[in-house]
Amino acid sequence: MSGNTNVDRRTVRRQETQAEIVEAAWEMVREHGLAGLSMRDLGERVGMRAQSIYSYFDSKQKIYDAMFLEGYQAFSTWMAENTATSDGARDAARRLVHAFVAFCTSDTARYQLLFQRTVPGFTPSPESWTVAVGAYEQMRASLGAAGVHDQPTVDLWTAMMTGLADQQISNDPGGDRWTQLIDRAVDMLFADVQAHLNTESETT
Repeated sequence: MSGNTNVDRRTVRRQETQAEIVEAAWEMVREHGLAGLSMRDLGERVGMRAQSIYSYFDSKQKIYDAMFLEGYQAFSTWMAENTATSDGARDAARRLVHAFVAFCTSDTARYQLLFQRTVPGFTPSPESWTVAVGAYEQMRASLGAAGVHDQPTVDLWTAMMTGLADQQISNDPGGDRWTQLIDRAVDMLFADVQAHLNTESETT
């Protein structure tokens, strides 16, 4: 019994240390950008030598992967909490886009890691990618409530969403030049969806 307890305690301590390292990594990339993550500086921040970090993550890519996983878990939770209720299809679409853009603009480094190919050579692990795909399917289901079902239209909507987020982050950080256009952009695409649906009904 005592042996199992010791193993469990070691596992918990290891997980806590890994979480501390990932948290410190987030702090660093928010200060210096994703490319500014250094194993030596990360070690100093958590009070250990860089070589010791490799006993918890065997490469910098594995740290990025842990961050990617954590980021998509946070994204799934955020979207679920902020798109749960609506007053119709158009309102559902507006809530979705507002929630997405708010999540992206709240943390530039996280946005770049999750939605842009910012880290050269980084490929998410199968576990992390599964969570990312789940988040995408969750968002796609929310778009379905607005009548968006076919892949080209889904692509159009996600391009609009990431475009607004990217423009806001790149050209007016902390402002609202592009976020204030969300409802207008949603209305434009919503009208396109309705026209597409009407065309389909006329040809069937």
